[in-house]
Amino acid sequence: MINDLALRLFVTGQTSRAERAIQTATAICVRLDADASCLEIIDILEQPQAAEQEHILATPTLVRESPLPRRRVVGDLSRLDEVLAILGLDSPATPAHGSE
Repeated sequence: MINDLALRLFVTGQTSRAERAIQTATAICVRLDADASCLEIIDILEQPQAAEQEHILATPTLVRESPLPRRRVVGDLSRLDEVLAILGLDSPATPAHGSE
């Protein structure tokens, strides 16, 4: 279980692509047995300032806020294992790369 997992998912509206991204991000929380509040979903149509602050240029974008270092995946989130690897979450027993 990862107690300090914090993910932010930036999507644009309620599209099928956004829904798939939400499903993948939710699956990450479930797979890692993280707290239900580990995922924050931000629709940039409703909160454009949040996208601007985070320099989000494309959606979907999934950001691992913690554990540090921050990492992000932009675009297709359909391959759960690849997304986990990019975010450094592919092996829950091992600390993320670059963190202790």
